[in-house]
Amino acid sequence: MTYYGSIEAGGTKFVCAVADENLTILERISLPTTFPEETLAKVFAFFDEYQLTALGVGSFGPIDVNETSDTYGYITSTPKQGWKNIDFLGKLKQRYNIPMAWTTDVNAAAYGEMHLGSGKNTQSCIYLTVGTGVGGGAVVNGHVLQGFSHPEMGHIPVQRYPEDTLISRCPYHDHCLEGLAAGPALEKRTGIKGQLLEQTHEVWEIEAYYLAQALMTYTLTLSPEKIILGGGVMKQTQLFPKIRESLQQQLGGYVSLPPLDEYVVGCELGDNSGTLGCLLLAKEQGA
Repeated sequence: MTYYGSIEAGGTKFVCAVADENLTILERISLPTTFPEETLAKVFAFFDEYQLTALGVGSFGPIDVNETSDTYGYITSTPKQGWKNIDFLGKLKQRYNIPMAWTTDVNAAAYGEMHLGSGKNTQSCIYLTVGTGVGGGAVVNGHVLQGFSHPEMGHIPVQRYPEDTLISRCPYHDHCLEGLAAGPALEKRTGIKGQLLEQTHEVWEIEAYYLAQALMTYTLTLSPEKIILGGGVMKQTQLFPKIRESLQQQLGGYVSLPPLDEYVVGCELGDNSGTLGCLLLAKEQGA
């Protein structure tokens, strides 16, 4: 039997899976992200039970995706303790002499959603996750978007909502999307965790404004066929109509979009977006 492997490597947990040639998941485990040696030992113990054909890896970042770089395959300037400048892909290749796909966790999620989820029947989409942080991945003309590096959609600058004086929760930027719209920003404004906030709380207007502003930038830059929103904050489904309305207002009629309830949508694959994206990329590498 043909086996494909997937590693969705997050700063909090690693999700590893093995699927058959039809991408039916045969086994899946979740491991806490501790230190590299300890975490990878458990990853290897899982995959050693299978004769993998190829492996897809979607990792938290920043990571080096430039194949001509001396640090290709590394997790680079992450604040995650113990993982800075770790040759993640290299350690996997030392263990398994098979083709491997290498990208970010959000790029993998975007790829999974485009092929199997909310982006089906398109060739381009953006996947944005809004939770503890904000991260985004893009597929353009059927290909994961990467250049000298990968998209960092959570760190684009945004104009402040009128009278919003919150000190950015991002240690790098004083007015980036992540610093003003991720879960910690919601909690700092209200003193309440986002999942516990009432749906009618006024803070959701601020949240929708920032997210819509970012979606306008992505729309004007990449013209995706779909924008797919996931992550813990987006489980507050009352945000979707607020974001669409704010996006329409901020665009000011400059571009013609598909119906907004079809253009800005939730993720269909839920927690499987990244895993299935990695498996798809693995299958392509092993073809």
